[in-house]
Amino acid sequence: MNDKPAEGPICFISRQIKPTEARYGASQMECLCLAWALKRLNYYLDETVFDVITDCNAVKYFLSMKTPNRNMLRWQISIQEYRGNMTIVHKYGNIHNNSDGLRRWALANTPENPEWVPQEEHHTEGICVTDIATEFFDQAYDEGRFHLLEGILYHRTKHTSVMALTDRTLIDTILHECHDSVAAGNLSEDITLERVETCSWWPNWKKDVAEYFQTCDRCQKANRATEKTFGMMVQIQEPK
Repeated sequence: MNDKPAEGPICFISRQIKPTEARYGASQMECLCLAWALKRLNYYLDETVFDVITDCNAVKYFLSMKTPNRNMLRWQISIQEYRGNMTIVHKYGNIHNNSDGLRRWALANTPENPEWVPQEEHHTEGICVTDIATEFFDQAYDEGRFHLLEGILYHRTKHTSVMALTDRTLIDTILHECHDSVAAGNLSEDITLERVETCSWWPNWKKDVAEYFQTCDRCQKANRATEKTFGMMVQIQEPK
């Protein structure tokens, strides 16, 4: 609607800190985050002029430190290639609230939520556990493994609770988003299984994921065998 540039996410990255890194102070941790993020996002930032916006004032002087310690010096050297193109901007935390969504629990999807989305009809279709068991299951499941919340049926395991799907269209959408989409990257069958497991469940879902992976044209072309075919086993003749 106007010529003003709008901020928007391209991707989200994170990693678990190492035991030695857990002893770093806040400022040192922020500098580590910057050095690590620049390395991971090099394909976006190479030969590009960009700003780094942070609420940690120490990061602003990261590249100009006169007597950095060993770790800080190593990180300084690793990001020297960005010195001419990168501007580090300090933004006070009380006005840097567009990052809050990454570290806060999401609000419940109720009309009081400003981002409320009305529930789609197909989420409420076929939510009777008995009917689902009769139509889809080859074996009986405990009723305690399912629970109904706000009209949506969830499948519950020991550690997780994910949405149970009965609509084939939704299942195909989940398979596509967890394997074929740009963000998914057509990765291995094991990674696709992990992604599906974190968001949804349906009867025989592992079998469906395996079949979907085996019918992916791109994966079959990329993962074709390149080594020579193994020879036939021949019985060794006894010496005469």
